[in-house]
Amino acid sequence: MAGHSKWANIKHKKAATDAKRGKAWSKLSKAIIVAAKQGGADPSANSRLRTAIADAKAVSMPKDNIERAIKKGSGSTEGDNYEEIIYEGYGPSGVAVMCDILTDNRNRTAPELRKLFEKGGGKMGATGCVGYLFDRKGLLIISSESADEEKLMDIALEAGAEDISSSGDNFEVLCDPDVYSAVSDAIGAAGIECISKQVTRIPQNTVDIEADDARKVLRLMEALDDHDDVQTVSANFNISDEAMAAISEEG
Repeated sequence: MAGHSKWANIKHKKAATDAKRGKAWSKLSKAIIVAAKQGGADPSANSRLRTAIADAKAVSMPKDNIERAIKKGSGSTEGDNYEEIIYEGYGPSGVAVMCDILTDNRNRTAPELRKLFEKGGGKMGATGCVGYLFDRKGLLIISSESADEEKLMDIALEAGAEDISSSGDNFEVLCDPDVYSAVSDAIGAAGIECISKQVTRIPQNTVDIEADDARKVLRLMEALDDHDDVQTVSANFNISDEAMAAISEEG
């Protein structure tokens, strides 16, 4: 099972829990503020803002919260100054890990992330140490029970997707970040519901890991994702079906 697919499923379930305690909304507010600051407050002319708003709506973020974040980013109200940073490193078994960060204090965030890497059996590396192993893509995951593969392929490719593949019980749609909103909108307009959708980093190659290391890698991924300044976490691991079954049986 591809690591990005497995992690996307875990992340989707986790986001629902995070939303209940406001963590997901806080992270998405940051994303909206930065998008509006960089590209303006009009979603129709700002694809990054459209994506951030769609992600916020996906976890039931209130309309007032979304509008307040847009106003902060566009300068209508006093907003926070967030810096975009990418932290890279290694997890157990040499798995490459990338974290997309939005922070108002890198002097606080960097040591906190370094500690999480070390506690999780990994190590934070220098800028560029693993970035070349990943491509930034839009990833949409759809249950095979929710869509006919041929129909999904026609819709997604027509909207600009690059590839549609089958992974376990799901279909994965990959696209360039620039057409992510168009692909997502087209699939939604066809009445097809996505299990998960996000702009993330997809590994060019993967490292196969078995149950023991898989547990450690997933714990590290979740710990990093739990950090308030981390927007997305990506890694290049691949978990075998047998290992995934063993982990799932443990609950």
